[in-house]
Amino acid sequence: MPGWALAIALAVALATGGCGGGGGSGGSGGTPSSPASSAQTAAQNVLPIVVDAGPANTINVPFVSVTLCTPGTSLCQTIDHVLLDTGSTGLRIMSSVLSPSLALTQQKASNGNPLSECIQFADGSYIWGPVKAADVALGGESVMSLAIQVIGDPGFANVPSGCTVNGGQAQNTVQLFGANGILGVSAFQQDCGPACLQTPPPSGTYYACGTACSAISVALANQVQNPVGLLASDNNGVLVQLPAVAAAGAATVSGSLILGIGTRANNALGNAVVFGLDPNSGTLTTVFNNKSYSGSFIDSGSNGLFFPDAAIPVCSSGFFCPASTLQLSATNKGVNGASGAVSFTVANADTLMATGNTAFSTLAGSSFGSPSFDWGLPFFFNRSVFTAIENRATPGGSGPYVAY
Repeated sequence: MPGWALAIALAVALATGGCGGGGGSGGSGGTPSSPASSAQTAAQNVLPIVVDAGPANTINVPFVSVTLCTPGTSLCQTIDHVLLDTGSTGLRIMSSVLSPSLALTQQKASNGNPLSECIQFADGSYIWGPVKAADVALGGESVMSLAIQVIGDPGFANVPSGCTVNGGQAQNTVQLFGANGILGVSAFQQDCGPACLQTPPPSGTYYACGTACSAISVALANQVQNPVGLLASDNNGVLVQLPAVAAAGAATVSGSLILGIGTRANNALGNAVVFGLDPNSGTLTTVFNNKSYSGSFIDSGSNGLFFPDAAIPVCSSGFFCPASTLQLSATNKGVNGASGAVSFTVANADTLMATGNTAFSTLAGSSFGSPSFDWGLPFFFNRSVFTAIENRATPGGSGPYVAY
């Protein structure tokens, strides 16, 4: 199921890795403006990234701001602290941070009933909410009538049993989820893809909600979409650039999300090595400690490096707490035959968190679910990391791939 498995893994990493506590904050106000002019940056295809404590006192979470508008109007609202996630697909915004004056268009299922969506995470928790349409600005570029998910919409309070079957907690608030929303810019165009064309559809995905909510198949064009792939230009992928971080971490870090690959001077591949991804799962193979993990992935939405290593002590936070800092290495292999070693450092998580910083390049923990290597946010520091969308032409070949 393209994009889906990655969303599950990364969201669990986010939910379990936060420091807890903290006060909430909503998106910024709804100043009328056109979507193309409401979020201008130094370049039309650049969105600033900030890694800070965010609205829920999290660690190692990269945030961007996006602008939503009532379709076809100049009534817009910029939402800050939206999680930037290269491992999932689609824009999802917490209902609680949306201005009541921002009237988004409810999308309909094939039977005419309102369309809603459930995303289940590996720990049993989930997010739930309707699919609506908004005009969306990313930097200086825009997408009209983009299908997005509104998480925790009070008008959709009755969650179907197929969504809650695993018995986990709803993550439908800013405090529980750790962000005002999520911008998924993975290597896939739709969040479910061909799997949701099936009849009957997969459990726990899309629902048509009348008197009750029933699982329903959804055409590709009507699924929640990767907004980058629908831009008029710079629509073949993204580049994430973050600076190096000191060994003890940093209070905040600033970087850039650059739209497009090889479409402008600021997103050229240069000497980056292209690692082809499995076209069905979006994964590559990581070889670590002489074992191959074919379900591995590179994901800005995971707040640490997560991999199996029973020899490293785990502290109460769930992260690794080695007695002394470890210098380790693994090798990534793409489906195109590309191979390259990655050196990384694992420090004591308790020591890191005691600094009060929010950005760490040495934070790691044990992998979730099936053994794999999750190259989370620490991998992105001091690198330029490209994610190419499936079937889109780039100077490095067609996606899906990652390059760095």
